[in-house]
Amino acid sequence: MQKPPTELHDWFAQRTFSADAFRVDELAERKRASGLSVSVVLPARNEGPTIAGVVEAVRAAGDRLVDEVVVVDGGSSDGTAGVAAAAGARVHQDATILPHLGPALGKGDALWRSLTVTSGELVVFIDSDIRNPHPRFVWGLLGPLLLDDDVQLVKAFYERPVQMDSVLYPSGGGRVTELTARPLLNAFWPQLAGLVQPLSGEYAARRTLLESIPFFTGYGVEFGLLVDTLASAGTAAIVQVDLSQRIHRNQTVDALSRMAFGIVQVALQRLAAEGRICLPELPDSYVQFERQHGKVTLHARPIRVHERPPIASLER
Repeated sequence: MQKPPTELHDWFAQRTFSADAFRVDELAERKRASGLSVSVVLPARNEGPTIAGVVEAVRAAGDRLVDEVVVVDGGSSDGTAGVAAAAGARVHQDATILPHLGPALGKGDALWRSLTVTSGELVVFIDSDIRNPHPRFVWGLLGPLLLDDDVQLVKAFYERPVQMDSVLYPSGGGRVTELTARPLLNAFWPQLAGLVQPLSGEYAARRTLLESIPFFTGYGVEFGLLVDTLASAGTAAIVQVDLSQRIHRNQTVDALSRMAFGIVQVALQRLAAEGRICLPELPDSYVQFERQHGKVTLHARPIRVHERPPIASLER
């Protein structure tokens, strides 16, 4: 087996941590001494069965670490907003944040807009479909930011079980990571190949970074943030933390395929912006197939990612 490049091996050895290595009391004291505040943002759409548990786990990290918990709801129809509020979160509808821009365009847009309704110098993003939430998701991500002023972005990684029918297998999640994101990073941004879960929805960053770089709408947001952080601050500013295990709602292969197409769009746009390819007009629809009653039909679904400018560039 060929060894990874020395630079990548060194980065992995020096910038990979376990959440269990951080002591909550020490982090709380560092936070108090630094005067930094923390916002935790939970994007959600129809996550009624899990949102309360996620909010409660975040709040269990303690007031010494978390100053505000904000749920950005994408127009849920299952009562997610009410459940989140009852659990102690402040809830915003994504479409009512920067409403002059029109309806929010998916997860990435919701995260981008959340920067205008939160105030923490450190911002933690956590997905809302987690079935085994734990306060370590907060302190694990905050640890490197509070202990090292040079860290700008902290990505989570974990074991990802996958549920098929009624069986929960111990591994097998992260299919878009393995089949789309990781090949793209290895081919075009090999400096980022040491990230175990580049598409993880759990990450934390300094507000100064988040407000200075663009956000892509949809599910390409994490890929875009990684590539743009690399360009803005370099690999030394990025670390990753093992949060042990994350169990969540697994999506169908058809849904994952659409997610992968959005990530490919982000990668192509960034390669074009870096002058590495000449990019023709990207298609704004994605063709998939469905078999019913022995007949195959073709469907084209609209999928187009948009690039939101850095929040710091907006007139507010």
